[in-house]
Amino acid sequence: QAQLEESGGGLVQAGGSLRLSCQVSEHIFGPRAMGWFRQAPGKEREFVAAISWSGLHTGYGDSVKGRFTLSRDNAKTMVYLQMNNLKPEDTAVYYCAQYRSAYYSDSDQNIAYWGQGTQVTVSS
Repeated sequence: QAQLEESGGGLVQAGGSLRLSCQVSEHIFGPRAMGWFRQAPGKEREFVAAISWSGLHTGYGDSVKGRFTLSRDNAKTMVYLQMNNLKPEDTAVYYCAQYRSAYYSDSDQNIAYWGQGTQVTVSS
């Protein structure tokens, strides 16, 4: 069983919306921050968004601020990334990630688990 399982990726036109979901396996779910990173072909992995264990604190990469919203439902062990006003430059594989602690940063050096990734393609 995958530790983190993403869903919700796909093809959408510019200006459209998608919601990514991440199911966290119960045996690893705990007081840890969650986040999303993305990687486009030929580019380095990029921080997208993260949320603290409590859900009270969120952080976003500059390129997605004001367009993406991250939330979590700890009772369901789920994390959601709502992506609005998508742009062609948002095209990438999106990875769900669990941090090693209850707090997040924009670095991928503090990640305990990664999902397999889900493709998001935005056409112009």
